[in-house]
Amino acid sequence: MTTLNDLQTPALILDAGRLDRNLERMAAKARSLGVALRPHLKTSKSWDVAKRQMTTPQGPATVSTLKEAEYFAAHGVRDMIYAVGIAPSKLARVAAVNAQGADVKVIFDNEAAGRAISDFCEKQGVTIRALLEIDCDGHRSGLPPDSPELIKVARSLRPGSGAELAGVLTHAGGSYNATGPADMLHRAHEERDGVVRAASRLREAGLPCPIVSVGSTPTATFGDNLDGVTELRCGVYAFFDLFMLGLGVCRQSDLALSVLVTVIGHQKEKNWVITDGGWMALSRDRGTASQKLDQGYGLVADINGEPVPEDLIVVSANQEHGIISSRDGSAFDLGRYPVGTMLRIFPNHACPTAAQHPQYYVVDDGTEVRAVWPRIYGW
Repeated sequence: MTTLNDLQTPALILDAGRLDRNLERMAAKARSLGVALRPHLKTSKSWDVAKRQMTTPQGPATVSTLKEAEYFAAHGVRDMIYAVGIAPSKLARVAAVNAQGADVKVIFDNEAAGRAISDFCEKQGVTIRALLEIDCDGHRSGLPPDSPELIKVARSLRPGSGAELAGVLTHAGGSYNATGPADMLHRAHEERDGVVRAASRLREAGLPCPIVSVGSTPTATFGDNLDGVTELRCGVYAFFDLFMLGLGVCRQSDLALSVLVTVIGHQKEKNWVITDGGWMALSRDRGTASQKLDQGYGLVADINGEPVPEDLIVVSANQEHGIISSRDGSAFDLGRYPVGTMLRIFPNHACPTAAQHPQYYVVDDGTEVRAVWPRIYGW
């Protein structure tokens, strides 16, 4: 039997019991709202996680890279949305995946991209379905629901070219700045209302809009009504992280992902414990610095995944060194953490932390490693 004590550190630990509970809660939420769940697979980038997230082995699913699309298509996933604005140079890869039996849909928010999709499809004699990206909250890319350009951009997919309008998609990224449950609910309504309004405008103009897609983990968690929406996308809900904890989206006991590190030394005069888990293992993400509770580079837990009583965080990180101290800088008994002690660090942001590692060491509410699940990298 392999346990966490047997592993070389740093190592990425996934608690399967917490993962499964997180997945079931979101699946139940989608069912209660009467919409399809199209989970985002960008956080896990792993078939072993994805097959637990999706409602069928064929999808639906969301991906953020074409490498993910290729990887999951090789495992039999068919219904995917590549949820990053399409670069014309990537259309050949989309077509190649689709030629193997998949239906990878792309997104766009401008006429140049729409024309590029049309030109490619017409020249290659292929069909690619595309969704118009809607900006529901000024967070990032997309067209505002009431944009005067909306219909014109949608029509840049030329009829008969092979490029087909599949619907509209939005992401309430502004929900990551929400200030409480009421604000989160408001943002969920804003997300829904914006994308539904855009869909209505397209239909009134005689354009098809079968898919009306919304999604972010915060709005998915707090949303109470998705009338007019067909599907829900979210991804980090599978693992959760300290940023989601700070938003009130999850509980500490829901955090499924952590990084196992080993104590390698101390700086007694500074009240520091030094580990072998630096920013190459944890990532440089400092997202909680803008929240009420700054978690440094991560929250320190014992090898069983229970936060240590001294309220320790990783206060600083070099490439391969993590520096642990008390949150307020006060002294604590360094002797409780001798060289060789293994600790687990809950990260600020699950996506970039997982991206640093080639595999998950899977436990189930304990320290026994019951499986090793590979994950992929790159674009």
